[in-house]
Amino acid sequence: MADKPSRALVIYGDGHASLLSPSHAHLHSFASRASCGFLSLRTPPPTESENDRVVRELAQLLDAYDFYAARNRQHEEADADANLKESSIPTVSQRFMGLKAAIITACPNLRSFARELGFSVLKIDDLITKSDPSEKNLQELPEELTSKLLELLGFSGGKVLEKSEFDLVILHIRASDMSQDLKEKMAGGTGVDWLNKIIGGIMQSTQAGLDIASRLHFSIILSYGTVSASEDSCSFILNSGTETNSDPSFLRPCQSYTIKGGKILNDVRHHHPMLIAQWQEGVTRRDMAREFSFKEFKERGGNLAILADRFLHEVAFKLWKAPKYGA
Repeated sequence: MADKPSRALVIYGDGHASLLSPSHAHLHSFASRASCGFLSLRTPPPTESENDRVVRELAQLLDAYDFYAARNRQHEEADADANLKESSIPTVSQRFMGLKAAIITACPNLRSFARELGFSVLKIDDLITKSDPSEKNLQELPEELTSKLLELLGFSGGKVLEKSEFDLVILHIRASDMSQDLKEKMAGGTGVDWLNKIIGGIMQSTQAGLDIASRLHFSIILSYGTVSASEDSCSFILNSGTETNSDPSFLRPCQSYTIKGGKILNDVRHHHPMLIAQWQEGVTRRDMAREFSFKEFKERGGNLAILADRFLHEVAFKLWKAPKYGA
């Protein structure tokens, strides 16, 4: 635990997990120094648009899934009273001791939902110098964005400023975004290469010995986007064929990533979780993972899986805005 509250940066590569390659050196390097694991997701409804998927999965990351599901009448187990109870939700500031949080995204539906949760909502274009994009070297945009992200958190030149505009900043980059705005298109349409450059810039700015290194809690989350249950290459279950086998040797306890509030969730999917790696100098543990991949995290990651709904609480704890889960 740090001796001062941290400030958190979360980079969420929506749909990027399946696009990783050995050439994305910064992402793999980050995983090798981070604490790695999984965030389990709920099973999607049979018919779901891409925009609905994006909002639904982020709702889980922000522990607002019950609110989202009740509002959209998708929660199979919710009765009328539960729907009424979950029809509104406290803001992120009310939930986490005045937490100042922002989300940066090019997705209109996500912007609207984040505002309902009390997040300040920014666009990529808001963070980049107002100039004609055609006159700017596009290779410089990741570097400029990296600097701006750190400034929002009160970091400048490797130093920690006394005050910051935000305690938590989430950058959402969707692999399929095709914005009309060139700067936002750079964030959404160029895939993992662009994301990899941002990671490299942040790692360079948080080298050991700099003040920022011990105060920035940095999380990278990569999801698979829309997937099919038949694609079992990324499954927690070693042999799904044993699910109905009555042999006692195949019995296993209910996993914690399927439990919330002491109740077992029946709609958690056991495949294609979000991949998460977290790092903060002198705070996070380093595991044996050496690359950013499902296989590596499963075999050598230190955190295994937790329900995605717990993510925001874990980050808020590092910012001194929430008690430790289970305390």
